Amino acid sequence: MNPEKESENEKSSSENAAPLWKYVTRLEKASVGGGNVSFRCNYCEKNFKGSYSRVKAHLLKLPKFGIQACAKVGDEYQNEMQKLEDAFEESSRRLKKPKLVSLPTDSPTSPNWDSRESSTATSHPFFPKKKGVGIGNSPLERAFNNQCREQLDCLIARTFYSAGLPFHFAKNPYWIEMIKFAANNNLAGYVPPGYNKLRTTLLQKEKAHIEKLLRAIKDTWKEKGLSIVSDGWTDVQKRPLINFMATSQKGPIFIKSIDGTKEYKDKHFIADLFLKVVGEVGPQHVVQIITDNASVMKAAGSIVEAEYPHIFWSPCVVHTLNLALKNICAPKYSLQNENAYNECNWIAQVSDEATFIRIFITNHSMRLAIFNSYSPLKLLAVAETRFASIIIMLKRLFQVKQNLRNMVVSEEWMSYREDDVGKAQTVRDYILNDLWWDKVEYILRFTEPIYEMLRVADTDAPILHKVYEMWDSMIENVKKEIYQHEGKEDYEESPFYDVVHNILIERWTKNCTPLHCLAHSLNPKYYTIKWIEEVRGRVAPHKDAEISVERNKCLKRIFPDPDDRQKVNVEFGLFNSLQVYDEDNMENRWNYNPMLWWSTYGSTLPILQTLALKLLQQPCSSSCAERNWSTYGFIHSMRRNRITPKRAEDLVFVHSNLRLLSRRRPEYNSGESKKWDIGGDNWDEPFGGPGLLEVAYLTLDEPEMETSIVENNDYVDDDDVVVL
Repeated sequence: MNPEKESENEKSSSENAAPLWKYVTRLEKASVGGGNVSFRCNYCEKNFKGSYSRVKAHLLKLPKFGIQACAKVGDEYQNEMQKLEDAFEESSRRLKKPKLVSLPTDSPTSPNWDSRESSTATSHPFFPKKKGVGIGNSPLERAFNNQCREQLDCLIARTFYSAGLPFHFAKNPYWIEMIKFAANNNLAGYVPPGYNKLRTTLLQKEKAHIEKLLRAIKDTWKEKGLSIVSDGWTDVQKRPLINFMATSQKGPIFIKSIDGTKEYKDKHFIADLFLKVVGEVGPQHVVQIITDNASVMKAAGSIVEAEYPHIFWSPCVVHTLNLALKNICAPKYSLQNENAYNECNWIAQVSDEATFIRIFITNHSMRLAIFNSYSPLKLLAVAETRFASIIIMLKRLFQVKQNLRNMVVSEEWMSYREDDVGKAQTVRDYILNDLWWDKVEYILRFTEPIYEMLRVADTDAPILHKVYEMWDSMIENVKKEIYQHEGKEDYEESPFYDVVHNILIERWTKNCTPLHCLAHSLNPKYYTIKWIEEVRGRVAPHKDAEISVERNKCLKRIFPDPDDRQKVNVEFGLFNSLQVYDEDNMENRWNYNPMLWWSTYGSTLPILQTLALKLLQQPCSSSCAERNWSTYGFIHSMRRNRITPKRAEDLVFVHSNLRLLSRRRPEYNSGESKKWDIGGDNWDEPFGGPGLLEVAYLTLDEPEMETSIVENNDYVDDDDVVVL
């Protein structure tokens, strides 16, 4: 019989047994088309022509099949039909025997062996045939089932190779658990779930379960409060997406994302989205909303504050610091900015020269190969959208300074002939120029306090109460580095520092909110003699006029009732005047974490304790929302660019929140799957994508770790993290 004809008959027989035929009435056979028939839907009573795939598309409301979805089939009936279809597809797969390419372990005794190939079979490369003993028939091999284990290894390896999975995926604990479960249970005839079941039934089941597991975290919001964090992104189909996350002491929870296509994204649209999210999580639990520093976000924040006076809009500290670094390291010329441009333009020139060096080395395979032979660290391709991108590039370049010098004076470099000899000579001159490296080192030194604060703030850690003090300390440290370089005393003037100081103060003025001042005032450490005497001119928060004014504004909004406000003011007076504490309590103000101190000693000030336990748990940046776009980009990549926004949102919800739950388990920090998700999402993205801070910071600031993370193929394959 003709194989093609046999295949068609099998397909026709299978379609006739399909479950959804019972929901339509078959009419006469269509005059044209192999398996097409005329049929009438039993629900909407409309007539159509087509095969079973069109019946399924009509009833299950599947798009892009050229048939109208049935308007009379409700969700309950549709779900029932979907279950029947999933069961039918699964049973059909069980009956099918896929004809796969043979494995390295295929032999006359293995399931995939084709008897037609037996005439050409030779001894097995992995198990040489012993005299009198068949392959896999020795008692020891039968006891441990070595042949099946070897075949399973090959099947798993082929899955990785054929799907392009990174080797890092083998560390995923859920993958390991799945294989172990299947191996240790008798599941004869089991067929894994198919395409439709994975993206519908199982996805919704997992999402519902994750939501149930998140309740324990959400229950802490009543006492500890939360911050709503938001950020915008454009997916591969150029659709503007806005995501919302709720972050608290227990970590950031992905709430939802909104497709802003065809929407005019003004302050009213953004504010309405925030108000809906606030309503979903409970406005009484929300302490603040954090966004970037865009004017439309600030205006939207004002609308939310007007609706809920106790909720504050806070600009992201990381965005603020990044803008300050850009103003310093890449100044733009204008009449108003002429002085800053004249003082800081040399930094931009050094940055351009460093970029020239990096591009010249990395855009040619031969030059890159020579560099790689001299340096264990790589030159990172840092996108301009990345926070502190200029500093990151200069920092890495300075780390490989000696390697670059060894390279340009080497025989390989000198003997290498490239068309553009002038550029090669320019690169060599920069690298061997001590004065040029002195400039690079100076830039890194005086920007280090800014960069370090950016790193500290660019986390989900509860550091809202530290922001005010961090800004003051950071500005003082910047001044110290500049004055030391210029050889000046504190009382002398420095035009360059004046420019840098003005930029930082201007950004801090826009960033500082009453909430920062109140949180600063509730940190017990800032009332101790040790802290006050650390820096000349420091005063306790209640003696600082600016902080006191902003704190009182904040308390007025949180406690609109005059009687409640009077009570909390009395408690604050007792707290800062030290009247209700003994010597041990005062000593622990310095030693204890602020949260621990308030939990231990704050019961005598109940209103202030409740307020402190909320404010001291809050972050100061929108970093979790930024990093979430790397997850979104991973899920909604070019390979999956037709996925619907709703399904992408469900996948991101499961992906992000499952990782949050996983990281809270002790197994995350030990064993074979230790930190299994670091870098795991980003195997097909270069450094510089949104939110790739976990890996980037590790490889940037801990170069001794990079060789074990990036270079060691036992941990992360070289396709996992793109370096140059």
